[in-house]
Amino acid sequence: MLSISIRRARTALIALVLTSCASALPWHDEPIGNETNLAFRVEKNLLYLLNTSIDGRPGRYIFGSASVRSVLDPRIAGTDTSHRVFLGSKNSVAIRPAIIDLRGVADGIVGADSAGGNAITIDYRSQLVTVQKEGIHPELMTLYSYTAEPSVNVNVDGADLSAVVDTALPDTIVLPRAKPSRGTAHVILAGIDFGTIDVQYANVSRPRIGNRLLSRFLVSIDYGKRVVGLWYDTR
Repeated sequence: MLSISIRRARTALIALVLTSCASALPWHDEPIGNETNLAFRVEKNLLYLLNTSIDGRPGRYIFGSASVRSVLDPRIAGTDTSHRVFLGSKNSVAIRPAIIDLRGVADGIVGADSAGGNAITIDYRSQLVTVQKEGIHPELMTLYSYTAEPSVNVNVDGADLSAVVDTALPDTIVLPRAKPSRGTAHVILAGIDFGTIDVQYANVSRPRIGNRLLSRFLVSIDYGKRVVGLWYDTR
């Protein structure tokens, strides 16, 4: 089984120090002026952004890489149809979120629209989501092109499948099956053989990879160019 290790939230300063020391990272030469670093904490395998707000209102906001539109709980959205997501203290983006009852899990899901067509990189070890205006740095990464939701190729029990990269999913991988259940499958992702791991089967249209598996990688998504990059994190 894939062992799970959920680390305590660190401050953005500590995360930045860790990132600056990791000279082998594909993005380490990115100019600071072209980046916005968003710290997050991991809670129940979900990424809760720490320095992000909606309309200037702090809250429990999850980062959802596969959500084309951000999502707000009705309690937060009120009667307004347009809102503004603040990424850190200096950057903000206008959004028209979907309104969905999130049942107390979060106040909202910050989706791809918040990136404004830029690229993002998720560093699970340093607990940072970085918005990159100049796109991703593909060196050392396994790259995948996509047309709809951000997706990668994954081999499951010997079959090659296209799977959505979904950071709003706390599981390893969800595989299509009419009757929901749990089971095991042999999974190979980006050339890394994870062996037989615990998986979920559900009534979904296509496979979806979640944080329990994605956290083994540095994940980059260029929403403008529609490219996903995975770098197996050996730090």
